[in-house]
Amino acid sequence: MAQDTRRPNAIRGNRRLPLAGEVLKGPTYASWETTLRCNQSCRFCGTRAGHARPDELSTDEAIGLIAQLAEIGVREVAMHGGETFLREDWLTLISAVAAHGMTPCIVTGGRSVSADMAKRAKGAGLVAASVSIDGLEVTHDHLRNVPGSYQGAKRAVRELLGAGVMCACNTQINRQNMREIPALFHELSQFPLYGWQVQLMVPMGRAADEPELVLQPFDLLDIMPMLARLRLLSDQYGILLWPGDNIGYFGPFEHTLRDQRLPDGHSSGCGAGILAIGIEANGDIKGCSAMGSEGFVAGNVRRHRLRTLWDEAAELKFMRCFDDSALWGYCATCYYAHVCRAGCVWTSATILGRYGNCPYCHHRALELLADGKRERLVRVATAPGTLRDRAEFSLESETAPADWVGRMRELNRPLSK
Repeated sequence: MAQDTRRPNAIRGNRRLPLAGEVLKGPTYASWETTLRCNQSCRFCGTRAGHARPDELSTDEAIGLIAQLAEIGVREVAMHGGETFLREDWLTLISAVAAHGMTPCIVTGGRSVSADMAKRAKGAGLVAASVSIDGLEVTHDHLRNVPGSYQGAKRAVRELLGAGVMCACNTQINRQNMREIPALFHELSQFPLYGWQVQLMVPMGRAADEPELVLQPFDLLDIMPMLARLRLLSDQYGILLWPGDNIGYFGPFEHTLRDQRLPDGHSSGCGAGILAIGIEANGDIKGCSAMGSEGFVAGNVRRHRLRTLWDEAAELKFMRCFDDSALWGYCATCYYAHVCRAGCVWTSATILGRYGNCPYCHHRALELLADGKRERLVRVATAPGTLRDRAEFSLESETAPADWVGRMRELNRPLSK
């Protein structure tokens, strides 16, 4: 799944959530899946990208959408796919975003990005790009299903930087690459990147067919200490390590990861429909482009004005008007429930079928660890093979091995200052 290129222009959150019927002025950040056409076949792709959808927005429709994004207050547009540059009009879209006073960015797998493409993108107004690199060479090429993909991605970084485009990288963490993340950072730190976004793989779309890649909830006890140490190292290189919305929440490393990245120094839950808006390639509108389609599409830009959808559609307002009764399972009992609101909606809804109970939570894993327990996901039904589909998982609690408990407790001690 493509990831955000840059953090949205963050504002200090209002602790009083809007009540039902209240109108938020508008999002500042749009994540736009411009096409599902792709030149890779990633094992973790949440959309099963490869071929363009038959009903993708035309150039005129896309330019009309861009105008409406500007009208509702969007300041930054991150275009992804698939691969945005496989649209014949990709430079036109970049130029249109810039012409409307918004910052155009792209997220790319980087395959086949040439010096000429990078220069033309810069000339069209491209400000920043995030290149997806998901492990060391052998692992990355396996995950991307394309030999040479790793070298192509690194070449894309060089070409974009050479053209004067700000460049970051992004990485999806899964069970195959999680042990390589520190070594991968060493490789990425050779570039003058402005940032590195990391997020957890979510088993949606093609990723639902890869059970060996699916993280277990207790893997966060390995991942979070690792990311906290990498964040301290990344500061030395001047690279902003930006944890994606499904990384957390509220363990001993929360402030280490987010102290200068969010106004309150900690996660405040899912931002879908609050500061962000998502667009599918066919013009369907959601709170976040990562979300599944079923139950989260507010309407289509071909039939509705964005302003109307933002102000009125329940599918865009449910996090603005969050009701604690939506919480269930462990999250309904959690000390941080009123702030976290069960974290990333995409993650919880994909794994367990509905949002409000997120098993990928560091605090939750630590609380279970204190009792010598851990949770395990077991796939009980496969995905049907459609866009943004999901497999079915059961969440089982088990007694953790004593030696593992001891190691995890030691590993998750707060970092010394």
